[in-house]
Amino acid sequence: RSRSLLSPPLNRRQDLQTEEMSAQPVTIRTRKFLRNPLLSRKQFIIDVIHPGRANVSKSELAEMIAKSHKVSDVQLISMFGFRNKFGGGKSTGFCLIYDSLEKLKQFEPKYRLIRNGVQEKKESSRKQIKEAKNRKKKIRGTGRRIANHKAKKANKD
Repeated sequence: RSRSLLSPPLNRRQDLQTEEMSAQPVTIRTRKFLRNPLLSRKQFIIDVIHPGRANVSKSELAEMIAKSHKVSDVQLISMFGFRNKFGGGKSTGFCLIYDSLEKLKQFEPKYRLIRNGVQEKKESSRKQIKEAKNRKKKIRGTGRRIANHKAKKANKD
């Protein structure tokens, strides 16, 4: 009984830890920096050191990189492939900084454009996709290109 009076409530201690964790500093290091003029972008490996935190959000990292690399628009930054090191405290991923939004749309895969909020996801049912695929399998020869063109045109509408 006297033991419970001496020890502080557990919930309060846990709340303090979570507040401290969100206020922990984050360090960013870049490796293998490369200026890629053919794709008009800068690309590098990013090491994020975050002791006391589970991970750091990509939006938070993008803002930090935008400040350090003097990028005008955060949308020009694309980050992917993050892996946490065993034991925590460090994550490694890949970062691309494009020169313009046109180049970003030209070279980035569609799924990453959708993920970064540059493009909207086009909704279409699985059944429609599968039916188009099966129709495509039946056509052979020179008519295949024309059929593909018609299928794409139908999907756009």
